[in-house]
Amino acid sequence: MSVVATEIVLPDRVDPDGLLVTRRPLPAPGPGQAVVAVEASGVSFAEQQMRRGKYYDQPPFPFVPGYDLVGTVSAVGAGVEPDMVGRRVAALTKIGGWSSHAVLDAADLVAVPDGLAADAAETFVVNGITAWQMLFRIAKARTGQTVLVHGANGGVGSTLVQLARSKGIQVIGTSSARHAEAVRALGASWVDYRGDVGRQVRALAPGGVDAVFDHIGGPGIADSFALLAPGGTLVSYGTASTKDDEGDSRLPVLRLLVRLLVWNALPNKRNAHFFNLWAGKRDLPRFRARIAEDLSAVFDLAARGVLRAQIGARVPLSEAGRAMRLAESRTVVGKVVLVADTES
Repeated sequence: MSVVATEIVLPDRVDPDGLLVTRRPLPAPGPGQAVVAVEASGVSFAEQQMRRGKYYDQPPFPFVPGYDLVGTVSAVGAGVEPDMVGRRVAALTKIGGWSSHAVLDAADLVAVPDGLAADAAETFVVNGITAWQMLFRIAKARTGQTVLVHGANGGVGSTLVQLARSKGIQVIGTSSARHAEAVRALGASWVDYRGDVGRQVRALAPGGVDAVFDHIGGPGIADSFALLAPGGTLVSYGTASTKDDEGDSRLPVLRLLVRLLVWNALPNKRNAHFFNLWAGKRDLPRFRARIAEDLSAVFDLAARGVLRAQIGARVPLSEAGRAMRLAESRTVVGKVVLVADTES
C-alpha cells in the first residue's frame, strides 16, 4: 500500500512561520532500505541555522530539514530482515527528519530499547551521540575530573552534564539565571553566563578545568581556552555567537579552525578540537558502527534511568514553525520535540 508522507519544507531563508506543510507519495523502499513511520524528530541549532541559510554545508533550498528521528519500521526492501518491521528505531539523518515517514538505509537504523518512549529517545539521538563522543572520545574525561559545559540547560549541554555526572565527573554549567535551578538539578555547579564567567569558574576550580565544551565560538572562545588546566582539552562544537552575523556562513567556522590550529601549535600543554559529528563518514562502515555503538550506550543509560530526557516541549509536526520559534526563544530547558500528528 502506498504511503503519502506529510513533510515540512524549508523553501528559502524564511521566518519560522514560512515553513511549508506539504504532502507527497513516498517511494517504496529499495534494496537495503526501510520505511520508518516517524514518531518524533527534534529541533536543534542546526535547523535554526539552516532556515537562515547559515549552516555550514546545508543543501540548496528547498529541502526538508530534520537532523534526527525516532519511529517504527513499517516496511522493508529487498535484503533487509523482515522481522525489522514493527521495531522502534532511531536514525541520524542531517536532513529529512521532519516528515511523517522516511525511507532510510536500514544500516543507519539503531534499535531503541523497550520501555524508552519515542519522544524521550529522540532527545538522545544527535544530542547523545554528540555529547558521548565529545566527552569520552575526544576529551577522554574520567572519574574525578572537572569539566565546564556552556549552555548546560540546552539539548547537548544537559546531556553532557548527565553523562559526566554518571561517570563521577564534576561539572560546572553555564546558563542564564532563569535556568539556574534546572542546571543544578542535573548535578552541575551553576555559573551565570551573563557575569564574569572566568572569575566564577576559577572560584570553583582554582587550577582550571580538565575540559571545556563550547558551542558559542566567537571572541569568547579564548576565555574558554584560558580556563583549561595543564593537559586540558577544549572541545568547540559551534559558533552560536555569530548566528545572526551577515556574510558568508563559512567564515566564522574557518576563523575558529585557524585559531584552534594556532593554539595546538603552542607549547602550552593544552589541546583544542573542533567537533564534527560527520567526520570519518568516508569510511562508512566504521562511521555507522561508531554511531551505533555510542548511541546504544546512551540509550542503555536512558533506559536504566541514569539519564533523564530533557524535553522542552512537544509540538505536532504540522506546527513546526511554532516549534522552531519556541526553540529559538531560549526559554526552554532541553529539546523541543516534533511529534506525529494524530492524523498521520
